[in-house]
Amino acid sequence: MKFGSTKLSAAEGAVLAHAVKAGDLRFPKGHVLTSTDLAALMQAGIDVIIVAQPDRGDLLEDEAAARIAAAIAPDHLRFSSAATGRVNIYSRVHGLFVATRETVDRLNRIDPAITLACLADHVPVQPGDMVATIKIIPLAVAGTLVERAEILLRDATAFEVKPFSARNAALIATELPSLKRQVMDKTHAVLAARLRQSASALATERRVAHTEDAVAAAITDLKADHDLLIVFGASAVADSHDVIPAAIRRAGGTVDHVGMPVDPGNLIVLGRVGTVPVIGAPGCARSPRENGFDWVLDRILAGEWPSAHDITGLGVGGLLKEIPTRPQPREPVAPMVLGPVEIVVLAAGRASRMGPEAGHKLLATFDGVPLIRRTVLSALAADIGRVIVVTGHREPEIRAALDDLPVVLVSNPDYLSGMASSLTVGLAALDHAAGGMLVMLADMPGITAGDLRRIADAFNAEGGRAVIRATAEGQRGNPVVLPRQTFSAVGQLLGDVGARHIIERCGLPVIDVELGAAARLDLDTPEQIIAAGGTLEE
Repeated sequence: MKFGSTKLSAAEGAVLAHAVKAGDLRFPKGHVLTSTDLAALMQAGIDVIIVAQPDRGDLLEDEAAARIAAAIAPDHLRFSSAATGRVNIYSRVHGLFVATRETVDRLNRIDPAITLACLADHVPVQPGDMVATIKIIPLAVAGTLVERAEILLRDATAFEVKPFSARNAALIATELPSLKRQVMDKTHAVLAARLRQSASALATERRVAHTEDAVAAAITDLKADHDLLIVFGASAVADSHDVIPAAIRRAGGTVDHVGMPVDPGNLIVLGRVGTVPVIGAPGCARSPRENGFDWVLDRILAGEWPSAHDITGLGVGGLLKEIPTRPQPREPVAPMVLGPVEIVVLAAGRASRMGPEAGHKLLATFDGVPLIRRTVLSALAADIGRVIVVTGHREPEIRAALDDLPVVLVSNPDYLSGMASSLTVGLAALDHAAGGMLVMLADMPGITAGDLRRIADAFNAEGGRAVIRATAEGQRGNPVVLPRQTFSAVGQLLGDVGARHIIERCGLPVIDVELGAAARLDLDTPEQIIAAGGTLEE
């Protein structure tokens, strides 16, 4: 491929390296120039343009990306159409994303023109989660390189999503006088929630004495009617011959491994009785926050059996976030003085459900006021903290509607990729000491300043250590406050997803604030805008 400036007379069939605008002419980057295009450009006074001229055997970026994507086994995956040299890949199921680093690295080392990025190995995903993206860097690439990538991906698995399979699980919980009953009740609720992601059921709970005989008897009794047994000991496992591993052996089972290099989660036991897995859960698994227990459980629910070699290889990345209530043999850290909640208004989306003729929903007027301005005025009137507005689609008009308001305007150039990009842009604009991010959708006319203050007050009452979520008759809605502890996870979001998965897995309390119907009233279609009392833009 040749790249550079060329005269129009030699540019037929070339690919525009940059968008060209001249008068009414608009040609996007990547456009293949025809003789008609060249005549129009010449008439507009353009003599020289920057193009890529493919050599014989080269493939244009979209064809190259599409061919490479087609070489990947499609099981449980959804592929976007190729655009700007990129194909995004999404999960169709709840499952475990599994990557083979060697294969991904080999593909990325074929040539810098061809790239594949994916999630980390062995992370749980939901339907619709983006798991990988293929991007062709130049505007065209040699067909021989694409063929090498195709052969590699057909011969070796770069990544896959293994669906979770439903299990009929039993909980065996041992009792000691030092363990409070409410702790055991919470353990049941947290474990049941963990299992729900795979449609598994916590069918039985058996509470027994903290002795080898009692636990072995429970395992023996429950193994026939369940295909997963989870044992929570009232006392932590201190040795491979302690109560739980000894009980697994006494019940006729085998113990594959005791302990793992993941913290929290060190004190896990993995064994089986026949084909039934038995997990001795570490104490940290009583909390919903991610820990080593999740890493083992997810693998089993996805049909894997982690070997001792697998478990002992988890040390890199195995230092997870500390659980505050756990004894910490670590140096104390001076607490950071956190600032107020800041409001992030998401106003970058395309409003695609409005259709081509109805205009942008955020510019529809209510009592003569554009919807975006009405939303931002409510945010300002709440007087909680700074108001940050993320713009993208039809940015000039959206910003013009807010021109005289004291807000921080930030642009999301990647808004076409979905909501996650707007969340990360808004997050980056927060003050470094912000205590929380109140995420507000710009198309919810029923949310008032008073509603926002109620949500912020609830957040402050929890000391900034809880997620606050608006609800309508018990159903989750918006806005939502994400505390500082979730910011790292928000910053890693990709694709057209919000923060729901983070809220469910962050391990923090979720406090619902009932706002009524306004919490679920967002306007996506012309009919909804008119029904809510709005007037469509001209």
